[in-house]
Amino acid sequence: MKRNDKVSVERYQKQLELVASCHALNPFETDKERKEAIERAKNDFAFMVQRYFPHYATAKTPDFHIAFTKKVKKNKTFKGFAEWGRALSKSVVNNILLPFWLWINDEPVYLVLVGNSGDRAKQLLEDIRAEFENNPQINKDFGQQHNPGHWEEGFFITKGGFIGQALGMGQSVRGLRVKNKRPTHIACDDIETKDLNQNPSRQEKMAKWIERDLIPTMDGDIRRWIQSNNRFAPKMIQTILQERHPDWVVDRVNAYDPVTYKPTWADKYSDTYFKDVEDDIGVLAAHSEYNNSPHIEGSIFTQKEMQYAPLPKLNTFKIIFGYWDVAYAGSSTSDYNAIVIQGLKDRDFWVIDGFVKQCKMSQAVAYMCQYQNSLPETVVVHWVFESQFWNDAVQSAIDEGQRQFNCRLNIIKRDRPRTHKYDRILQLQPYYQNGRIFYNEKLKHSNDMQVGVAQLYGIEPGYKTHDDYPDAHQGGIAELEKYVVYGSGNGSGGFTSGKYKQKNA
Repeated sequence: MKRNDKVSVERYQKQLELVASCHALNPFETDKERKEAIERAKNDFAFMVQRYFPHYATAKTPDFHIAFTKKVKKNKTFKGFAEWGRALSKSVVNNILLPFWLWINDEPVYLVLVGNSGDRAKQLLEDIRAEFENNPQINKDFGQQHNPGHWEEGFFITKGGFIGQALGMGQSVRGLRVKNKRPTHIACDDIETKDLNQNPSRQEKMAKWIERDLIPTMDGDIRRWIQSNNRFAPKMIQTILQERHPDWVVDRVNAYDPVTYKPTWADKYSDTYFKDVEDDIGVLAAHSEYNNSPHIEGSIFTQKEMQYAPLPKLNTFKIIFGYWDVAYAGSSTSDYNAIVIQGLKDRDFWVIDGFVKQCKMSQAVAYMCQYQNSLPETVVVHWVFESQFWNDAVQSAIDEGQRQFNCRLNIIKRDRPRTHKYDRILQLQPYYQNGRIFYNEKLKHSNDMQVGVAQLYGIEPGYKTHDDYPDAHQGGIAELEKYVVYGSGNGSGGFTSGKYKQKNA
C-alpha cells in the first residue's frame, strides 16, 4: 500500500471512530417518539443537527445556518454562494448537513463535491461517507446505509440511494452519471487557492468550466449548485461568476463586527475572540479571512514606494501636525476616524503615528489627548480637524476629551477643501514617487496604520474603498508643505533622498 493511501485509510478510520463515539442513543425511545423525531428533523434544521450530528453541534445552530439551508431547500434550482467568513462552518453545513437534510426529506440526492484538487475532493467527501457508514442515529432511524460494492474513496452509494462523488476542479465531467441518474447537488468547497488567485487567466478558465461543463451535468428537476468560499481576494472565481450572474444568490456573512468585535456566532465565540485574532495575524489578514474584506492594491500608490526608517527625535522636526478626518458614527458601515501625525524634517515628510478606526469621535479625541500628554515639553503637535456640518458635536467631543484627560489640544478647524477628494489625494503621488515621504518603522506592525495604508493602496479611478486615511494624510502634508523652503541649491529641485537608512515594506 502506498504511503498516501495508508494515510487516507487511517484518516477515514479516525473519522469513523469519531462519528461512532459522539452519540448516546436513547434506549427508551419508543417507535412513536422515533417517528415524531424524524418528522421534526425534516422541518427543523437545528433539531436535525442536534439529533444526528452532535459532534458538530458544539454550539447552538446560528440563525444564518438555518436561513440559508431553508432558502436552498425551498429552491430546487438554487445557484449561489455561501460567502461566509472563516470559522463559520460553511464546509460542514454545505458538504454534510445540508445534503443529508435534503435526503431525509425524501429528495433524490446525487452529491458532487468539488475540491481544488481530486485528492482534496476525496478527503472532503470522506466526512459524509463516514456518517452514513458509522453514525448510530442515522443507522437506527433509516437503517444500515453501508453498501459493500459501492463504497470506496471518492465514490459511494448508500442503501438508501444517496450518491456521493468527488471531483477535482477542472477535471473532466465525463462519468458524472450513475445509470440514468445525474447530479442533483453540486458543492464547490474552497476551490480557490492563493496560487490560483495569482493567475487571472486560470481563474477565468475555471469560472467558464463551472458554467459550461460542471453545472450542465445536472439535467433533471433538481439542479442545485453552491460554492462555499470566503472572499479573501479582490478578484476570485466567485466574483467573476457573481458579476456574470447577478441573479445568483450571494449569502455573505462576516464573522464579527470590526468595531465592537461582537461575533456573528455568539454562542460559539466570545466577545474578545476576534480581537485576539486581529492581534495574532493583523487586522488586514483578519478582515480578509473572517470578514470578506480583502485588501485591494491599486496602481497609483504601491508598496514598493513605501519607505520605513528609524524615527528621528521629535524635537528635531521643524514642525509637527496632527490632522483629523472626522467621522461621526461608530459602526461597521461608517467612515473611519483617521488621525495622522506627521512632521517636517529638512524637506521630507514623516508619518510619525496614526489612528484609523471605525469608532465614535470620543475615541479619536482620547487618542489625541493621550498622545499629547505623552510628549516631552520640547515637542508641540499642532492639531487640525476638517470642518463638518456637525461642528457643534465635534466641539462637544473635544471639550469632553480635554476635561477627561486634563489637556488642551488647541485644535484648529479648517474648512473642507473645494477640490474633488480624488484629485486632492492624488497630490500625494509626486511625494511618494520622489521619495519624500517616510514612515516611522515602528508603524509597520500597527493595526491602525495597516488599515490606513491599505486604504491608500486602494485609491484608483472609480475606487469604492474607504479613503479617510489618505484624506487625512494629504491634509497633513498640505499643512506641512507651507513650511518647506525650496531653492537652496542642492541641484535636486530642493529636496534630497537617500539620507535615511530606508527599510522598504
